[in-house]
Amino acid sequence: MDVKEADPKGLVRESYAIEGITLGECRSIFLDWALSLAPGTDTAEALRALLATYAAGHPGHPMNPVLEAGLGAAPKAVRRGGRMGRPARPQSGGRAG
Repeated sequence: MDVKEADPKGLVRESYAIEGITLGECRSIFLDWALSLAPGTDTAEALRALLATYAAGHPGHPMNPVLEAGLGAAPKAVRRGGRMGRPARPQSGGRAG
């Protein structure tokens, strides 16, 4: 994949140019990057292209582990809320009255 396709707005490229950038800032940039990808883009392929382009030339940069973490498996979705998510309440035998 071409780097221009992998980083259409140049967000990741710019993150590597920012002196003293923090891990938190890299995570924020990563989110912006992910939202800027064209629909149908293979995210894993884009991440591999970005790592191949930038990581070796910038050892120890905080964006490297952020991009590598993006290649990991997404956590399994867990259903929350709704009727089935609430603990059962004991049923009262009748109406108080």
